[in-house]
Amino acid sequence: MAMPITSAAGRPGTRLFDAETPLLNDVVPGSVDFKGRPVTRSGSGSWKSAFFIISVEVAERFAYCGINSNLINYLTGILGQSTAAAAENVNTWSGTASLLPLLGAFVADSFLGQYRTIIIASGLYILALGFLSLTAALYSFKSSDCQIPANNTACSPPQFQIIFFFFSLYLFALAQGGHKPCVQAFGANQFDEQDPKECKDKSSFFNWWCFSMNSGIIVALFVLNYIQDNVSWVLGFGIPCIVMCLALIIFLLGTMTYRFRIQSDERNPFVRLGQVFLNAARNWRTTWAAISNEEEAQGIRPYQGSQQFKFLNKALLAPDGSKEEWRVCNITEIEEAKAILRLVPIWTTCLGFAIVFSQSSTLFTKQGVTMDRSITAGLQIPAASLQSFISVAIVVFIPIYDRVLVPIARAITRKPSGITMLQRIGTGVLISFLSMVIAALVERERLKTAVEYGLVDIPKATVPMSVWWLLPQYLLFGIADVFTMVGLQEFFYDQVPNELKSLGLALYLSIMGIGSFLSSFLISVVEKATSGPGQDSWFSDNLNRAHIDYFYWLLAGLSAAAFAAYLYCANSYIYNRRNSL
Repeated sequence: MAMPITSAAGRPGTRLFDAETPLLNDVVPGSVDFKGRPVTRSGSGSWKSAFFIISVEVAERFAYCGINSNLINYLTGILGQSTAAAAENVNTWSGTASLLPLLGAFVADSFLGQYRTIIIASGLYILALGFLSLTAALYSFKSSDCQIPANNTACSPPQFQIIFFFFSLYLFALAQGGHKPCVQAFGANQFDEQDPKECKDKSSFFNWWCFSMNSGIIVALFVLNYIQDNVSWVLGFGIPCIVMCLALIIFLLGTMTYRFRIQSDERNPFVRLGQVFLNAARNWRTTWAAISNEEEAQGIRPYQGSQQFKFLNKALLAPDGSKEEWRVCNITEIEEAKAILRLVPIWTTCLGFAIVFSQSSTLFTKQGVTMDRSITAGLQIPAASLQSFISVAIVVFIPIYDRVLVPIARAITRKPSGITMLQRIGTGVLISFLSMVIAALVERERLKTAVEYGLVDIPKATVPMSVWWLLPQYLLFGIADVFTMVGLQEFFYDQVPNELKSLGLALYLSIMGIGSFLSSFLISVVEKATSGPGQDSWFSDNLNRAHIDYFYWLLAGLSAAAFAAYLYCANSYIYNRRNSL
């Protein structure tokens, strides 16, 4: 017989198993297996499930970064676009890919669930990568005529192939939109927050998730970029397709071990939150006295968090004064809506970090192309592979952070996480500002070297300056990633209502998406403002006449302003749960 239960949010739900279930102390409350049966703590979830889920994420990042990291070279090389146009296209595509998780989270949290969404998104990934391989194969076949000087025009792909390429690329972004918010939320859901050990393991899960993910990225940046630059773009796109097929199989093999959260409310969580804002807007004329009377009648006691966005308390009353249950929101729903609104200032002030970070796959890569990339007499490191040092820094620094810095901070602050999530995020934002300053100084030195050796008007010449000069800015990006990106993941997952965990991670990803769009917009504005008749813009195709260093200084200034705004917002933020402190 089904028995009613009450969720942590205070709403009625449904228990899918009897109170007399054997080994009750080992049963995980609020979770079932893939057939809807109760699950035991010893036989499901935790790290045993996380292994399968992390595996598919490693493969997804391998595929995504294998495409994203070298995309600017494909656009400027195979498709013949200018540096500025290619950078704008990469940023626009990256921004779209980072915003689509909002759609994926909506579909997962409202209709399909995280598990089904992951499977469908993985299928779309495989299809998109297959299409990309096909476009590269078609170009390789057609471009054979380029060996004949009279047919040099054949080097430019036909319009249909260009359209098909971008269709495949944005299908790839759509797949990422369904995959990215669900996999990490599904992985974190394998840990029971009510169990002290699993709660502590979940905090480490976000660190080791990032560690494993970046291990896959390192392989992609070294192996795939080398294959794309020196062997074949067909293989460069085809290998990730095969890896995603294997990852989907591994993910399905773990199905028997997964925990699935029981939905504690029949209403769609998005509809529930939307009702709060709708009722509050309709009641905009309602007096505060009427609201206070209703709060007193319901026995609602004010606490610090409720004082923010108090106008939402107007949703306690029906717009026409009636008491129809479907039109009146309860205090739990109103507090959930307030929790979402409290995230907005943090989300906004982290955009500066996202704008800075988007340069690693565009302008940083173009810098590297012009420099001495020799490792040995006959071997050069692909410029795009330098991004792997971001992942190297992450892989090296995460164990140091998790096993050394956190215990030290925990002993000082007495907090389980050592430092708060917002302190962690802010530390990374500051480091990203420093990386931009260093990037500007290095680019100034590169331009100075080009002048000294008379290479200003020889854009294809290699500037006699080692590419390893770029290493500090990449490494600082990686360390900033450990603080800010992992901190944002944990923060947005932790601070949203329980039924909107995918949305929380999608909101974090949307920061990077909007940051990419803003970077593209800035590049476009600066390109138009600094170019003119007989004048090279800051993003001239001849980088020896460009002034990317000026752009880096501009970004450093924006980053500093965003950091100051972040400090103000973080200082006034009220955490949604005490255990988040």
